Amino acid sequence: MVTSADALVIGAGAIGASCAFHLAQAGLRTVVVDQFGGPAEGSTGRCFASVRAQWADDLNIELSWRSIQAFRSFPEQHGFDVGYRASGYLFTVPHEAWPAHLAAVDRQRAHGVPVEVLDVAAASEITPFEPAGLAGATWGPADGVVDPHGLTVAYLELARVHGADVRFRHAVTSLERAAAGWVVSAGPEEFAAGLVVNAAGGWAGQVAALAGLDVPVAHSRRNIYAGAPGAFGRRLPMTIDLASGTYLRSEGDRLLFGGPPSPRSAGYSTQVDWPWMEEVLRLGVPRFPWLAELPLDRAASWAGTYEMSPDSQGILGPDPDVPAWFNACGFSGHGFMQSPEIGRLVAEEVVTGRVASTDVTPLRIQRFSQAARGTAVGMVF
Repeated sequence: MVTSADALVIGAGAIGASCAFHLAQAGLRTVVVDQFGGPAEGSTGRCFASVRAQWADDLNIELSWRSIQAFRSFPEQHGFDVGYRASGYLFTVPHEAWPAHLAAVDRQRAHGVPVEVLDVAAASEITPFEPAGLAGATWGPADGVVDPHGLTVAYLELARVHGADVRFRHAVTSLERAAAGWVVSAGPEEFAAGLVVNAAGGWAGQVAALAGLDVPVAHSRRNIYAGAPGAFGRRLPMTIDLASGTYLRSEGDRLLFGGPPSPRSAGYSTQVDWPWMEEVLRLGVPRFPWLAELPLDRAASWAGTYEMSPDSQGILGPDPDVPAWFNACGFSGHGFMQSPEIGRLVAEEVVTGRVASTDVTPLRIQRFSQAARGTAVGMVF
C-alpha cells in the first residue's frame, strides 16, 4: 500500500523535526522518515548543544537570535522544556581579528542581541586563560545550551499532535519523480508525496543523488573530549579562543573541550580520534594551561559529524529545476542552534511560495553554480 503525504521530510534530527512540526501545523499532511531507530541519532544527538547569536553577518544573526527566543519561550508556547539555559558564550579575540569582531558586535546589537565587549581582565574572571596576543573578548549572556534530544523529541511530538506520522528504521532507497511530486521507497514502505524536504544532515548529498540531484553536503567529524567528573572544580560557559580554534564548556561536573577538525575528518564516523587530541591540546594549552593537567574520561568523550557545505553555510529552499524538492541541510555545525527558524522558514515558503520574513538568498543552492562560485556568507568562528 502507498502512503500519501503532502510533504515527506527525510531526517528526524532537529532540523527535520522542526520542519515536520511547522509543516504539519500549517495544515500539510506530513510524514517523517529516518534511517535510525529513534530521533536525533545523527548529527543532532552528537552535537555540542551550544547556541549563540554572535555571528558576523545579518542572516546568521537573525536565524540564531530568533531561534534562541524560540528556545526560551518553548515551555510557554508549547508546554515542553527543551533545556535552554542562558549560560553565556565567551569569545576571546586576538588583535588582528578585533576590528572585524567589534563590527560584528554592532551588527548583533542592531538585531537586538545582547552582547557585551570585555577587556581581557574582565573576561578572565569568567573563564581563566592566558592573555597573550588577545585584544579583548565578547560575551553573549543570552547564548547558552539546549538539550538536543529534548528539542527533537518535542518537535516530533508537536508534529504528531498536528497529524504527522514519524517512521524510524525507514532508510530511503529510491526517489522517483511523479506527475504529482515524488514516489519514495523508505524501509518497507512506499510513499507518494507532493514535496520532499531533504533534512538528511550529512547524508543529504547521498539522498539527493538518489533523486538525480546534486546537493553538495558531506560529513565532517568533530571530536569532544571529556574531563573526569569534578576534576576542574568550577563551571565554565562556552568559551571559544579565536586564535587557536579551541573551545570548551562545562556539562554538569565535567569539562568538555574540542578544537579544529583533523585531517582525518572527512566521512561519517562516530569513533573518537584520540591521536588528534594531542593536536587540540597543543593548540589549546597555551591559552588554557590548566587543560594540560585535566584528567580525561575516555568513556564520556564522543565524536559526531557536521553536515558541511562547500562554504560552511546552509542550503535552504527549493531546487531551481525541481521545485518539489526542498533542501534544509548543510548548515555546517549551526543547524541545531538555528533549527526552530529553519523549520519555520521552510513552512513559510512551502505554504506561501516565498519567504517574506527574511532574505534567505545567501542560502540558495544556486550560489554553487559556476557563475556564483566564491560568494559566501561571512561568519564568526
